Amino acid sequence: MLADRIEAKWIDAFVEAFEASAIRAEETVAILSETQSRQLNVHLAELALQRMGVRPFHIVVPTPRNPWGVIARSTGASQAIGQMAPVVDALAASDVVVDVTLEGLMHSPETPAILKGGARILVISNEHPEALERMRIDPDLESRVKAAVKKLRGATTMTVTSAAGSDLSVTMTDASTVGVWGWTTRPGTLAHWPGGIVVSFPAKGTVNGRLVLAPGDMNLTFKRYYESPVELVIKDDYVVEVGGSGVDADLMRDYFAAWGDRDAYAVSHVGWGLNRGARYDALTMYDKRDTNGTELRAVAGNFLFSTGANEFAGRYTAGHFDLPMMNTTIKLDGEAVVEDGRLVD
Repeated sequence: MLADRIEAKWIDAFVEAFEASAIRAEETVAILSETQSRQLNVHLAELALQRMGVRPFHIVVPTPRNPWGVIARSTGASQAIGQMAPVVDALAASDVVVDVTLEGLMHSPETPAILKGGARILVISNEHPEALERMRIDPDLESRVKAAVKKLRGATTMTVTSAAGSDLSVTMTDASTVGVWGWTTRPGTLAHWPGGIVVSFPAKGTVNGRLVLAPGDMNLTFKRYYESPVELVIKDDYVVEVGGSGVDADLMRDYFAAWGDRDAYAVSHVGWGLNRGARYDALTMYDKRDTNGTELRAVAGNFLFSTGANEFAGRYTAGHFDLPMMNTTIKLDGEAVVEDGRLVD
């Protein structure tokens, strides 16, 4: 296990992320955390901002009680604020929100109001800073991600195939597409660090086919690599069958069912990783408490398939799987953007 102490090199990495987001000394900067946040990252954020001449303030909220009775991980939808209006108002009135909550504000219900106030949010993923140090800001990512976003927004159909048997079709018309390169400089926007991901949230009833999660693919909710094949049959957005034998399939069937919510079986988003600095082997190198798996989501050439909430299709649920898949071919209107797990430039 890595030691939780302040390291100058980690402050340096945080400063680089904040400088990329154009945080200035005269701006009002809030550090949002909860009582279960990784305190090392909270301290590093504060020290980095102070090194830059910024005087931040802290908003710390108690980590709320789990309302579901099911263990929730990697949702991207922090429950920490709990609709407390004074907290939302303070964040919305800030120029910058540095988000170090456990799950992050990406899909939280309070986020639209915070962004509408003009704040820009930088979500620092709940990773050990040793990973953040390696995944430092890459200036080239912005252009690569923006190019991928443009391709997705101009496409009508996405297909995903693999030698393992995947054959998925996604109608991209009316899909909402976002790209994250690790920083943001525009008021009213959100980014997360590490970055290097492009995803689309398909419209209702537009995803059909099957995906075969092969050995070596990843289940980031469970923070483990697949060791046996699992087949997902998808009809009109919903996983209608989880095929396979062994622990991997059993765990997925049990977790899906535990929510008692049909929308937990639905498609959340589809996309791919673009960060050539992200390591596929990272999940083997960290204790589970030391990683949130953002690096694995960003691995260049993975197909990032997720189930659960998709507000653009009118679906809301806390049940969520993030399932980066390797060795797939992703085509947009017949043109490959990823071929056998490798980015097509």
